[in-house]
Amino acid sequence: GPAFTGGRISDFAMLPGGANDYFVATASGGLWRTRDNAATWTPLFDGEASYSIGVVEIAPSDEHIVWVGTGENNAQRSVAYGDGVYKSLDGGKSWTNMGLKASGHISQIWIHPENADVVLVAAQGPLWSDGGDRGLYRTEDGGETWSRILEIDEHTGVNEFVVHPHDPDRILASSYQRRRHVWTLINGGPGSGIHLSEDGGKTWEEMETGLPGDDMGRIGLAMAPSAPDMVYAIIEGSDEEKGVYRTSDFGRNWLKRSGFMTTSPQYYNELVVDPHEPDRLYALDTYSKISEDGGKTFTNLESFHRHVDDHALWIDPDNTEHLLIGGDGGLYESWDRGGSWRHADNLPIVQFYRIQPDNAEPFYNVCGGTQDNNSLCGPSRTPVKHGVTNSDWNIILGGDGYKPQIDPTDPNIIYAQYQYGGLARYDKRTQERLYITPQAPVGENDYKWNWNTPLLISPHDPKTIYYAAEKVFKSTNRGDDWEIISPDLTRQIDRNTLEVMGRVWSVDAIAKNDSTSKYGSIIAFSESPVKPGLLYAGTDDGVIAVSEDGGEKWRRYTTFKGVPDMSLVEDIIASVHDENVAYAVFDNHKRGDYKPYVLKTSDKGRTWRPIMGDLPERGSAHTIAEDHEAADLLFVGTEFGLFVTQDGGKAWDELSAGLPTIAVRDLEIQRRENDLVVGTFGRGIYILDDYSPLRTPADEVAEAEAMLFEPKDAFLYVEGDLWGGYGGPKANNGSNFYYEENPPYGAVLTYHLKDGLQTKAEIRREKENEIKEEGGDTPYPSWDALRAEDRE
Repeated sequence: GPAFTGGRISDFAMLPGGANDYFVATASGGLWRTRDNAATWTPLFDGEASYSIGVVEIAPSDEHIVWVGTGENNAQRSVAYGDGVYKSLDGGKSWTNMGLKASGHISQIWIHPENADVVLVAAQGPLWSDGGDRGLYRTEDGGETWSRILEIDEHTGVNEFVVHPHDPDRILASSYQRRRHVWTLINGGPGSGIHLSEDGGKTWEEMETGLPGDDMGRIGLAMAPSAPDMVYAIIEGSDEEKGVYRTSDFGRNWLKRSGFMTTSPQYYNELVVDPHEPDRLYALDTYSKISEDGGKTFTNLESFHRHVDDHALWIDPDNTEHLLIGGDGGLYESWDRGGSWRHADNLPIVQFYRIQPDNAEPFYNVCGGTQDNNSLCGPSRTPVKHGVTNSDWNIILGGDGYKPQIDPTDPNIIYAQYQYGGLARYDKRTQERLYITPQAPVGENDYKWNWNTPLLISPHDPKTIYYAAEKVFKSTNRGDDWEIISPDLTRQIDRNTLEVMGRVWSVDAIAKNDSTSKYGSIIAFSESPVKPGLLYAGTDDGVIAVSEDGGEKWRRYTTFKGVPDMSLVEDIIASVHDENVAYAVFDNHKRGDYKPYVLKTSDKGRTWRPIMGDLPERGSAHTIAEDHEAADLLFVGTEFGLFVTQDGGKAWDELSAGLPTIAVRDLEIQRRENDLVVGTFGRGIYILDDYSPLRTPADEVAEAEAMLFEPKDAFLYVEGDLWGGYGGPKANNGSNFYYEENPPYGAVLTYHLKDGLQTKAEIRREKENEIKEEGGDTPYPSWDALRAEDRE
């Protein structure tokens, strides 16, 4: 878990026959299906090569045919990429990759209503580089071969399209030029526009009448189902030209309806029209809007007790008061057109940036910072038989969270962060928060706090903490006072001088630098556990700086063997075994380079050598952890999984049993328990319990006739029950099978089967009827008289 916060939802696909059976696509947590209107969920995409999904679509002519487009279809800072489109012929039980692997981000899929082999796919293309599979694609053989029917240029893909329901050869599509790097976002350009084809994509015209004449950004399109010639467009552009536009002739002529624009078009700009009311229009946004007059005016949907940042909306065509909405906080359902909402608090898809265990006894806790869902703390285990539940988790700070730090001598004291440098000291006993971010002196510029700011408690003194922007700050009294212990350690580059898409863009470029941290800040920081005052800092522009005297003097390094220049330094850890050793992880994916870069120094940072070994080339490395007993036992978290080496990085093996394909953003070792705590970006927190057998080399195990690893002392306690002994799971094992052998107070004993609920008496009566049908006269059998397989 946890599951009570939810996580980013990207799309819905509804099965025929109501709203009980549907798919939910998540931005970074795979694909899920419910058959009982969100009471239970089954993950369906855990073993595939990608975990991020932009769109899911069911064939109208065959509900067993399901298509998925991987890669979140937004351009926000935390977006994940995919490897094309997948198809299932069995309702999501199995999948086949059908190509477009270099698309990066799939934004829309359309399946012909009568011929499921005919499919259109909109590919935005790679977000961080040019080229790839971008544009509008068509297949007529179920994905075996593809034709790009709309191509603009190497920087421009297709965002959305609509197909006329009365004539599938009529297609209206919006092209989308954008690029993001560590230092900037450009969310538009001359490539963005609206295009019309009347012949199934063989020829295209770019529409101009009534549309903006200057560069445009992201354009969302939505057709009115009850009036299919009416199409809405929400167009990012200049202050004068941005807004909601409408056509009544399927794109030939447009009229601006209003200047309304979503708060962050690269994150939203999606419209949905009511199935029966062509003037009723929804705009997904931080606070989603509704218009009853065709886009002239908008009012907020009610969001009381509901998370903000919406990305998916389904309107029940049989009852348009009934809505499903999905966003950064998960899935919500309304039966009064958004007046009130029910939250599905059982989808474990929270996105953790960083995590940290404490030393509490008998069971330690794990705290973590999340994407848009606060900083949270929960126990690693509990003394009740149900395991960790939502009620065991607590919010300690709001906003987007990052790396918490927990006082090693007092687990009640937690340092937690929110975006752009917000820092608070939290006391679990009183729930007090004291905000302690270092402030720039009067007359100086604000510090360049990153979205993901490094925070560290000194391993030598729990009262000493470090924090970093472009400079390193130190406090020796738990954050009450701060001193600067470094100069600006970055390259001090003016990001506005760097080329993007082949040129330097002017200040009025669309969304320039929106939703990006100020460039030139420290991301990674570590102090040697062996030698006090030996400090390492890594920056977002590819610098590692080292101080051996607590910050009095610093050495800076910008060149690293095998690592592209200016690659972001995402993680640094100093060894617990040797003061000369440290490890660094570089991430260059925001320039289209998805390789992992893991390096080691044995001379306090003067030289570094790669230790990636045979790590997969697809999947940036995000984090590294070193075992505290075996120096060559290392763990690395990558964009697509968790890996271990027993030989210091020569050979790596994936640790995938029980872990879905997912981005592992942070790793920490709880040394007392020998537990590896895994923070994932989209599937919550996992714990690998007592990994100490991995300290034994694999070849020794293979050569031994038998090997007994040292068993761990077990806790002895009486298990509690949250529901008083009747109604909770005594055994689950992943099977939806719950029972309590001796229910008190006359409670009905039930078996929760896949096909419904049955009491013991019902099962016995079924067996009695079977016996009677076979001509027998055996009376109503006792439970114990039934065969074991019948009881099971």
